Order: sequence, then C-alpha cells, then structure tokens
Amino acid sequence: MNQRKFLIIDSNSVIHRAFHALPPLTNKEGGLVNAVYGFFSVLIRVANEIDPSCIITTFDLPGPTFRHKKYCDYKAKRSATPEDLIDQFFLIKDGLKKMGVPIIEKEGFEADDMIGTIANIISNKEMGDSIILSGDKDVLQLIREDTKVILLKKGIKDLLIYDRNLFSEEYRGINPCQLVEVKALQGDMSDNIPGVFGVGEKTAIDLILKYEDLEGIYKKAVEDESLSSNIRNRLAKGREDAFLSRDLSRIRTDVDIDVDFDSCLWRGFEAAITFFENMGFSSLVKRVENSKVSKNLSLF
Repeated sequence: MNQRKFLIIDSNSVIHRAFHALPPLTNKEGGLVNAVYGFFSVLIRVANEIDPSCIITTFDLPGPTFRHKKYCDYKAKRSATPEDLIDQFFLIKDGLKKMGVPIIEKEGFEADDMIGTIANIISNKEMGDSIILSGDKDVLQLIREDTKVILLKKGIKDLLIYDRNLFSEEYRGINPCQLVEVKALQGDMSDNIPGVFGVGEKTAIDLILKYEDLEGIYKKAVEDESLSSNIRNRLAKGREDAFLSRDLSRIRTDVDIDVDFDSCLWRGFEAAITFFENMGFSSLVKRVENSKVSKNLSLF
C-alpha cells in the first residue's frame, strides 16, 4: 500500500466544541444546526490545509464503557447531552455518509480508543502518517513520529498542531506516552478521574521527570527523603487511586475493530454540496465550490 496521510477525527469532541462555541443557528424546519455547521466548517478548513489521502471519523456510543466498569464514578459529574445536540449527531452522520466518510464506533469503548487503535494499525503496518483532529488533550498521549494531533484550542477557531517537539516543549521534556503517568497523579476533573489528592500538574511532571512512571515513583519516591514529607505522604495514601487513574486515562490501542482502509479514501466535498444546500449552509457551499479555504494557519 502506498504511503498515505490519514485524518482521524474525534467527532464527539469537535461536535461539542462547535455546539458551545457557535450561536444558535436553525435550518428551514426550525431545528438547531449550529454544531452541524461548526463540525463541517472545521472539517473543510483542516482537510483543505493538510490535503489528506483518507478521512476516518470516530464516535462515542451511548451507554457505559469498560472504564465505567472499573470505576463507577467515571465521568459522573458530566451533565446530560442536550436534546437539541443529540439530534445534530444524526445530521452530522448523515452528511458524513453522503460524503463517503467511514464512521467507526464500538459499544463499550470511547472514540479515543477507536482513534488510538486506528493510528496504531496505520503505524504498525507502515501505511503512512496519522493526523488526529480533536478538542481533547487526552489524545496527545498518542503522538509519535508518524502521528500528530491538531488540537482545537479555543472554540473552533484556534487550531494548533502538536508533534513530539511541541509536546516536549509544553510538557517540559516528558514523552507523549508519559502523559498518562501525569494524569494518574494529577487526575482529571472533567472525567472525574481522582488522581492523587493534592498533586497538581507541575508536581506530577516533576515526579515523572525524576522517576519515569508510577512504578518508579512507588519503588523509590515514597522513600526518597529529598522529597517533602507532605508529598511522600500524599503519594503513599493515593497509591490505589494513582494506578486506577492511569488505567482510566490510558487510551486503548488494541480494540477489536474492522477498518477497511481502502473505503476511507478521501474524494472531496463535492458530494456534500446537496447536503449543505439542504441544511441552508450557503457559505459552506461557496467554500466547496470555490475551493478557497482560509490559509491563515500553517499546519505543516
């Protein structure tokens, strides 16, 4: 197989960003479609910037995942998805199907796990490079030489491309795969992952830089008198939560899924013009027809 450039989309993340970033927008039936517009606006922008060979979208499914089975309070503080956003998911999937873009989802797993598995397959089979589009920093743990992340930073307007160098610069020299070790200590309030009580990101990174991972910390740090007694006590008390939090934070790369990589060949947005017209997205139609997308980003 020839080397390809795969754009893998964390759809739930992008859709939620669009829904909260854009003002209400309705179609001719009066239904809210701001997330639909925002999702496809971002997709047009990124696809025209990076010119992918293939596009694959991933979605969460309703219901508990294996993480909920490990920890019943996982994401317990998340508010319910608004009804007028749920309806937009169906519209977005309809648009993607009309464009011939594969939708990958699996009961019991999250979109992140689909992304991790797909990128891992592409890397192991040396099929090309993966570029992940997301609004969630969790996927930064998947970065490697052949895998980069385009992250939505503020709403859906500001995008930043992360490679190993930028990640290392922002996270003070740790490797992307060590991000789960940091989250194991720091926790994640948005996902209700506990971490170690009283340990923030700075301390967590300091510990990982010195001891590499949880195993190193709990073999050496708890007895290391160069650390404050306060930190050592917190680590000792939080050992169980730390290892649980790492399990919850780690994106799976081995989910049993079937992906037809030939079916994800990108054919352009022309097939979506009728869909955009029916949705009342005249500005998106013009962007597709003119093939003039803003070049205000230099992603590569």
